[in-house]
Parts: sequence; structure tokens; C-alpha cells
Amino acid sequence: MKKNNYSYISIAFIILLFGIIFIPKIVDRIKNNDITRNNRMDVGQDNNFEDKGQLSFIEINGTPKKVPAFSFTNQEGKIISQEDYKGKVYVVEFFFTTCPTICPRMNRNLVDIQNTYKINTDFGIASFSITPELDTPEILKAYANKYGITNPNWHLMTGEEKDIYDLANIGFNIFVGKVQDDEIGFEHSGDFALIDKNGFIRSRLDAFGNPKIFYKGIISEQEKMDEDGNEQEITMLKEDIKKLLNE
Repeated sequence: MKKNNYSYISIAFIILLFGIIFIPKIVDRIKNNDITRNNRMDVGQDNNFEDKGQLSFIEINGTPKKVPAFSFTNQEGKIISQEDYKGKVYVVEFFFTTCPTICPRMNRNLVDIQNTYKINTDFGIASFSITPELDTPEILKAYANKYGITNPNWHLMTGEEKDIYDLANIGFNIFVGKVQDDEIGFEHSGDFALIDKNGFIRSRLDAFGNPKIFYKGIISEQEKMDEDGNEQEITMLKEDIKKLLNE
């Protein structure tokens, strides 16, 4: 029994000594930010992209590129412009409701992102139809209901075809166009653009220090990669949305 008592006393002494010597040092390191919490939503994926905190601006001739002015009608029949997104972080896509290929996948991914930030009133999505003559406000509203679009800052918009195509091809450099010999008749990018609270297009940098510019919108987090080996970027986009919301 005495031997056991000595063992307990020795263990207690060692614990006390550890507390006296090491705990103050750990506290000092925390105060000096030497120890940080590693949170999956606070750091970027590998994917050959760097995550150094602040996201890059997309510069044209040395000037940060802003979303150009626009004015279209949304699924509720209301006129929506870039001013309605002022003070909000939002994702931009170009789509059409009868698209049988990439649009359903893109919008399921956007619904996933919507649900990730469903309690944040400063997050929104802007979806522009590239078949505006077909996608009336009523059609867009039915589409929103079908996909579970509930965010009041998610506007599905229709308007003049030329204005929408110019917004895509010139305003965002996201390709959309008509294809004569294709049964669908239209071709468009599956990329998303990310916009900050002041209307600037933002992205993280690649391993060479160049802005990524757009995010792949077709591949889901669950799929991880497509048949060509391209990795999903929805997780990356979620992380970068959070960064801009915290700016």
C-alpha cells in the first residue's frame, strides 16, 4: 500500500510540475497567435490553389473589375438591378430552364450553397436566363419552386436577349452563345463568378499568383471530380463566400 501511495504522490507531483512550467507558455503562445484553430471552412482546399486570406480582385488594365449595371425582371415580376445586391456577397450564373445537361447540376450545387448560408441575409445569387423569350417570370418561378430556391436574395432574371448576352460575354467574360447545328441550340459556360459586397469580382490565386477568376459550377462536392479528372470547386467557393462575408 505504501508503494502505491508513493506512486500516486509521484504522478501528482509530475502533473503539478507540468502545469507550473508549460501551461503559462501555452497561454502566451495563444495570446501571440502562434496557435490557431484549423477549421475546414477557414482554409482552402489543395487543388493547386493558394489560400492566403484575402481574395484577389480581377484587374483590367490595373483597375479592379466591377459588375456592370444591369436591370432585369425576376421570378416575382420585380425589376432587379446591381443595386439590389449592394452590401451582399453573391454568386452569378448564366443558365436556362429547359437546359437538359449542365444547368440542373449547376443549380443543385447552388441550392447546396444556398442552404449552407441560409441564415445569412447578406448572401445572394444572381441567375440570368440566356433564353429570355422562353423564360418568363412565371416559368422562372416554377423553376425556383422545383429546385427549392428559397433565398429571397436569389433572383432568376429575364430581359432583353442582347443585354443578357452582353452582360455574360462582355461584363463577366462568361461565354454564352447560340449554336446553329446543335439540337439544344445554345451553348454556355458552367462557371460561377463570385462578387463581393461592393460589386467587385473576386477570386483566390493559383499556385503562380494569378487570379482563378471563375469557379467550376458543374461538379458537386459528393462527386469530387468529373470523368476528365477535374476536381470539384464547390467547397472552395463556399470557403471564399465566407471570407467575403467576413470582410
